[in-house]
Amino acid sequence: MSPERRISLERIARAADLIDPVFLNTPQFRAEALEPVLGCRLLVKVETANPIRSFKGRGAELLCAGLPAGARVVCASAGNFGQGMAFAARKRGIALTVFAATTASPLKIARMRALGAEVRLQGDDFDAAKQAARAFAAEHGARFVEDSRDVETAEGAGTIGAELLRWPERPDAMLVPLGNGAMLAGIAAWVKAHAPGVELIGVCAAGAPAMERAWRTSIVASLDRVDTIADGIAVRVPVPEALDDLAGVVDDVVLVDDARLLQAMRLAHAQLGLVLEPSGAAGLAALLADPRRFRGRLVAAVLCGGNLSPEQIRGWLLADD
Repeated sequence: MSPERRISLERIARAADLIDPVFLNTPQFRAEALEPVLGCRLLVKVETANPIRSFKGRGAELLCAGLPAGARVVCASAGNFGQGMAFAARKRGIALTVFAATTASPLKIARMRALGAEVRLQGDDFDAAKQAARAFAAEHGARFVEDSRDVETAEGAGTIGAELLRWPERPDAMLVPLGNGAMLAGIAAWVKAHAPGVELIGVCAAGAPAMERAWRTSIVASLDRVDTIADGIAVRVPVPEALDDLAGVVDDVVLVDDARLLQAMRLAHAQLGLVLEPSGAAGLAALLADPRRFRGRLVAAVLCGGNLSPEQIRGWLLADD
């Protein structure tokens, strides 16, 4: 992989001037209620308190700010990136078509459409929908936008790292969910440049380990299928550019199973009053899975998404088991 960096620290620093303020300076606080359970000191960054309940608005805003008014854009999404793109495109007069899998969350589909996107359902999973989106864009002469491949998505997410480093005490480690890689790459680029002693750890779903394997081996290989409830990080086909961005700035990538994700979601709901989707709770799940590693340390966890349907809330957060 190339040692050259496409992520610009200067562009991350300027991104706050282009991103809608509704996505910036999200709550971050010591989650003391969770610390006796986790055995560490925990700093949480809550990226769900915005109109799309996800961090994706940061990168989408930065990307769309560089597109001409009236542009026609196509992307693929499990739902959160599509919402971010729809929010950013609508206010800039950009026509947006989002491809999502036939298995995508009905709630996320409805919200993308409510924000003005044309949504087409095609393929059995996110990566199949992405392939269809790329072909559609080529056929219709539209701009194909890809989360993590378009560097603005990482640079917009890098503003999360800048905000975390404003905390009075420097975290010992940061746990960041890892799907396509934009959020981890952006945060890691900023943090390693300004606080190189902070340990940057990506968290993948055990049922979708493509990015973990690719990061660990430097071999980009697709999976035949993924099997996880964490649709936001259910990546089957790694993005090569994102792996280049992660090289040298990420210290480790860990896997968490669905049982830990559910445990983390329920813990956040019960103790913090937060509704998190599985991918949004991946950092907390990593703490639950390996408490000895983080014992006594100050750990920052990015809680990056909270789009659950009423049925999912009843089944995942309110179930008796």
